[in-house]
Amino acid sequence: MKVTVIGAGNVGATAAECVARKDMVKEVVMVDIQEGMPQGKALDMMESAPIHGFDTKITGSNEYDATEGSEVCIITAGLPRKPGMSRDDLLAKNAEIVSSVTNQFKAGSPDAKLIIVSNPLDVMTYVSYTASDFDPNHVMGMAGVLDTARYRAFLAMELDVSVRDIQALLMGGHGDTMVPLPRYTTIGGIPVTEMLDDDTIESIVERTKGGGGEIVNMMGTSAWYAPGAAAAEMAEAIIKDNKRVLPAAAYCDGEYGLNDMFIGVPVKLGADGVEEIIEVDLSDEEQDLMQTSADHVQANLDNLERLKSEGAIG
Repeated sequence: MKVTVIGAGNVGATAAECVARKDMVKEVVMVDIQEGMPQGKALDMMESAPIHGFDTKITGSNEYDATEGSEVCIITAGLPRKPGMSRDDLLAKNAEIVSSVTNQFKAGSPDAKLIIVSNPLDVMTYVSYTASDFDPNHVMGMAGVLDTARYRAFLAMELDVSVRDIQALLMGGHGDTMVPLPRYTTIGGIPVTEMLDDDTIESIVERTKGGGGEIVNMMGTSAWYAPGAAAAEMAEAIIKDNKRVLPAAAYCDGEYGLNDMFIGVPVKLGADGVEEIIEVDLSDEEQDLMQTSADHVQANLDNLERLKSEGAIG
């Protein structure tokens, strides 16, 4: 079995290494337009294999022939955020990049499952879906796993407990309009509302919403360890057919009252990709927040169509 990672920058290389270290596929292929970079990073990772103890073969290429026959493709290609930029600022350029790489990949792996990491994520997932013409359940965005991981990490820091005992759910678009759901958050089965006061929970929720920007402001560029690991976790659920229940940007066709868009919802993830969208009961307030987030995603989709009509996107 083979996993392709398109984009061998920080996020892509981290995703490739995380997949390889899980030792669940025969080969991981990194593709990038920069000559020598994917090859060099692949060789560096292979030289770490005796230390980490994995047998997965890692290769790098500048050509898409090397990706033929992939079961999963993680797309990280695109411009990263810089200080002062929102994810939405990347819309036009990254739409061109994501559409191009999807078109170059799809012919050799028509049955692959696509995991999109490029920002703005919900819209880039839609771009890859339309470019690939794949079944919608075979295309998904990574953000829900990442956002939930950040939320769980902040809760663990606050409570001084193991992250392994924290279960949580976030929904909505990847960005400031994401919808954390504290009432679906538990620590060892105990509702978080019994362990933290409302003000503390709200501060953690707000930190989660701005989690990516916090790192951008510190480093001057986007995060890569957590996003790469999140994409690898999704790939593992598909490769192993684990039927994991994870939040992901999935294609909604009536679920949660939303249509023709990719947005963060809980899904069952297995060999056929998004095998089910799980609809949880939302309060009126939560549904309103979900709709606000969907409206933001739709505004970006509308902006994408406007840029296309104006010729700003090829």
